[in-house]
Amino acid sequence: MDRRRRATVALTLNFLSLLFSITAFSSSYWCEGIRKVPKPFCTGKAREKQAYCIHFNNSEANSSSNVVQYTWETGDDKFIERHFHAGIWYSCEENINGEGEKCRSFITLTPPADRGVLWLSIVAEVLYITLLLTGVSLMSVEVCYYTSVIDGLKLNAFAAIFTVLSGLLGMVAHMMYTTVFQMTVNLGPEDWRPQNWDYGWSYCLAWGSFTCCMAASVTTINRYTKTILEFKQRRRNLERSLQGKQKTLDQEVTEPVWDVYINALQGNREGFMDLSVSGQTPSPYENANTAPFTHCDEYC
Repeated sequence: MDRRRRATVALTLNFLSLLFSITAFSSSYWCEGIRKVPKPFCTGKAREKQAYCIHFNNSEANSSSNVVQYTWETGDDKFIERHFHAGIWYSCEENINGEGEKCRSFITLTPPADRGVLWLSIVAEVLYITLLLTGVSLMSVEVCYYTSVIDGLKLNAFAAIFTVLSGLLGMVAHMMYTTVFQMTVNLGPEDWRPQNWDYGWSYCLAWGSFTCCMAASVTTINRYTKTILEFKQRRRNLERSLQGKQKTLDQEVTEPVWDVYINALQGNREGFMDLSVSGQTPSPYENANTAPFTHCDEYC
């Protein structure tokens, strides 16, 4: 039950990591910020657009090119802030009138010298998701369909390997994209460079996916190591019990022979003691042919 509980926890963490990584990879909110762009000249008499454009002293002057036009808007009043968000695939910013968004491919915005790094980041992200999917599949088979502990142990080992590799690839992919985005902010097109920016929820979700992946890998490796140690401990206990039984059997086999030997020695001592008590002094030449053989027969 403890192994099954640990397997369920590892599967849940790995599934969350896969879900977070797919969501972050397909979204365009890795980085968010603000761009300052010049206000366009107002056209027409639509007052609702005057906040997003430069209007002049006379509304009729906008349609006439012969009249001198001037505006009181100076400094920051001549610029408007537009929010943008960028991801691996797209960079979108709101329109000048605040309605809708205008999106561009982030690959085209990246400096040519850094596009190779961006493509490596994309490949690493795809491999990261693929290995996560493989690990989730192996863990699902282990939890639901394995038939023996040995089969579950093999699946556990492969799932741990795939999960660790996916975590390393995910970390490298996230770091490469961060580097590419910073280079694009410094060397990208003039009409895209943001004044202020910060990481968005997709970036946090990507690193949350990495955290869940590493937690799942640690749980899987810990469960694999614990199972191996339990097998080794059971093997040692079994060997000790077999050795104890073997010693017991050896003692039971050798004990009767030892008892016969001890009884024989005690019988010989009693015979010598009887001769000395009766006062008879045996002659070394009397019954010389029979005495040694008698003692030898008694000994045997």
